[in-house]
Amino acid sequence: MPHHKSAKKRVGTNEKARVANLAVKSKVRGAVKKVREAKSQKDAEPRLQTALSILDRAAQKGVIPRATASRHKSRLTHFVHKLPA
Repeated sequence: MPHHKSAKKRVGTNEKARVANLAVKSKVRGAVKKVREAKSQKDAEPRLQTALSILDRAAQKGVIPRATASRHKSRLTHFVHKLPA
């Protein structure tokens, strides 16, 4: 339990940030899942572009580390290129 006014404020702002970050991470997971569900390259390409954009935004906001976003992007791109055309 916080005892100082500034500490009490931090509890509130931390909670707001946690909820916002949770929403972004959920969006990332959903986008990655949609790409993984694709059966063909033609179907996966637009989903991949959306997922890459979402990953970039999450990294830019600091919700996930840049290296993590880069790794996910690389693996997804590799997955899509291995799909049948």
